Amino acid sequence: MTSTAQAPKSGAAKAHPEHLGRVVFIAAAAAMGGFLFGYDSSVINGAVEAIRGRYDIGSAALAQVIAIALIGCAIGAATAGRIADRIGRIRCMQISAVLFTVSAVGSALPFALYDLAFWRVVGGFAIGMASVIGPAYIAEVAPAEYRGRLGSFQQAAIVIGIAVSQLVNWALLNAADGDQRGQILGLEAWQVMLGVMVIPAVIYGLLSFAIPESPRYLISVGKHEQARGILAEVEGKDVDFDARIAEIEHGMNSEHKSSFKDLLGGSFFFKPIVWIGIGLSVFQQFVGINVAFYYSSTLWQSVGVDPTDSFFYSFTTSIINIVGTVIAMLLVDRIGRKPLALIGSVGMVIGLALEAWAFSFHLVDGKLPATQGWIALIAAHIFVLFFALSWGVVVWVFLGEMFPNKIRAAALGVAAAAQWIANWAITASFPSLADWNLSVTYVIYTAFAALSIPFVLKYVKETKGKALEEMG
Repeated sequence: MTSTAQAPKSGAAKAHPEHLGRVVFIAAAAAMGGFLFGYDSSVINGAVEAIRGRYDIGSAALAQVIAIALIGCAIGAATAGRIADRIGRIRCMQISAVLFTVSAVGSALPFALYDLAFWRVVGGFAIGMASVIGPAYIAEVAPAEYRGRLGSFQQAAIVIGIAVSQLVNWALLNAADGDQRGQILGLEAWQVMLGVMVIPAVIYGLLSFAIPESPRYLISVGKHEQARGILAEVEGKDVDFDARIAEIEHGMNSEHKSSFKDLLGGSFFFKPIVWIGIGLSVFQQFVGINVAFYYSSTLWQSVGVDPTDSFFYSFTTSIINIVGTVIAMLLVDRIGRKPLALIGSVGMVIGLALEAWAFSFHLVDGKLPATQGWIALIAAHIFVLFFALSWGVVVWVFLGEMFPNKIRAAALGVAAAAQWIANWAITASFPSLADWNLSVTYVIYTAFAALSIPFVLKYVKETKGKALEEMG
């Protein structure tokens, strides 16, 4: 078993599928869950002030309603790995699609504030599942030589979802004469904004029927011939499939099923590799990236930017986000994951520090001084650009690759759950921190961006070009 499990004998490390377009379609379909994540994350940005007015609540309570979806995300991420190991990756995607659809309808037609909060938790659970299954599935299906670029589809889908939701919000806001609570189709504009997510949710569900199950899952349940056919489709016909299947079986420790117990060990509860995954997830969120997507309109209005302009700046930020993500997709397999992460950290420190400096000035007539206002705006775009071309993509790629096969699903679930908890902490705390001292809030985000540099240098290992069976 051991001798046949070596990558050179199967040829997997240099596999070239005959129909690369089919592999790209498979990865893009799986990444549709990322699109829904991005859409859901940003669509609420256009509804924040309307929800405040509809239910007459303060900033702290409003923040909890916005952030509560992230609790559902954490639960969904923590349980998705176990569910996927039991019923398969595709079934998990289909469950997620159904929950997305139900959540979109419920969020568009809430009876009360608690009702809206409940449907956001349901949608969050679906997002959490998709956040785990998408990168894991892509990593398991993609040929090693293309895995980084295909793995980056997850983040590409997220940023496109963000941009599309902002365009939809802008169009609906104009249809309602600029009033988030204006009437459209018998509903308030913000309700339609949330309800439109039914469309991509249904598309996600339909696409899940058009892609194959993960060959690694099929091998784990004894369906070797079916796995062989899928491996031929995604890795090419020049691979030694007997050796390849033996290689995968050895990497998965035959019939071993990953569980939370497998993650335990070492001197600090979890195995070191799990802590590294958790660290990557936490740093990705603690730099404050989601403040730009949950609260950007409110943030710019708080320093005197006109509401219409604040929506425009939110949109330009999303375009920068897409540009950075494309750069990352082009570079992640060329220069590697680790160098990109370090470049991004340095850029984020610069952008965040400039924002902290600009926000330290007192408002004049409710606005930042002109120079500081422009610096804050430019710095915000610099921050988003460097995040997008590095940590936005690299963390998802790392989490799909870095864990040994026998613990991958469970470890990815824990790391993704940590990401959602960190996301919740930032999202729920920002309004209160900003009311206290906006500049110091950005100093905190700057500090985490700076701390990410020694973390990557010391603990994170490069995974570029390695077969998944080599991870350990």
